[in-house]
Amino acid sequence: MTQSTAYEIVKNYHQAWTNGNIDQAMSYVADDITCRAPGVDLDGKDAYQGFIGGFAPMLTGIGDIAEFTGGDRVALFYYPQTATTSTTPAAELFTVRDGKITESVLIFDRLSYGPPEQG
Repeated sequence: MTQSTAYEIVKNYHQAWTNGNIDQAMSYVADDITCRAPGVDLDGKDAYQGFIGGFAPMLTGIGDIAEFTGGDRVALFYYPQTATTSTTPAAELFTVRDGKITESVLIFDRLSYGPPEQG
């Protein structure tokens, strides 16, 4: 059996969660994952699944993905499209070890995904 590269693992994970298949996405994630995101540090697969699973239903699409790879690290840049925004970029830096995502550093403008301001 051929072992998947870090890039393949991250791409499979990303495609799964952005299509709403959270269980499949979590099959690429280590039990002891750490995620650093704006306003929250997540430790463990259950916390990470809750975070991703809470956002995925809001997605209406994904746009303009750029990718960079280097060994066990993969960076993705994309536009998570929601009812609130379609032009707010997000970036993630993943670390993959032993065939699983063990770390994610997620960068995005949290305020852009909130409810529109009342005028």
